[in-house]
Amino acid sequence: MPSVSRIVLLLHGPNLNLLGDREPEVYGTATLADHVGRARATAAEFGIDIEDLQSNAEHELVEAVHAARGRCAAIIVNPGAFTHYSWALHDALAAFDGPVVELHLSNPDAREPWRRTSVVAPVATGSIMGFGGDGYELAVRAVAARLA
Repeated sequence: MPSVSRIVLLLHGPNLNLLGDREPEVYGTATLADHVGRARATAAEFGIDIEDLQSNAEHELVEAVHAARGRCAAIIVNPGAFTHYSWALHDALAAFDGPVVELHLSNPDAREPWRRTSVVAPVATGSIMGFGGDGYELAVRAVAARLA
């Protein structure tokens, strides 16, 4: 069993299960499984274990954050649409004692005006956005640096 300090929770919000099919011109053609695989491969370089969860249900993501408290060293979260309005996810992440990286495949600031507000950013250690699938590797590397 990996030690608490080496587990990172990787969360994916609504509609990210459709990656690869949904708006490939925005999100690319890689699937969610591709992105998780890339994150796992990068994490392995640092002796980090990745647990991942995708849900279209806000309460499931909140419960996963609660369950990570005292168990996981960090959280990487691609909140999808919850980025813009989930104060419940904001509050759960604020109660997590460890690095939190907000991750987006696209750059929300370069898209529609309603996407430019993140309620997750104020409780995140940092945000990585607009680098497509490379963002998963960058997020894991950022967490590894924080945990070192």
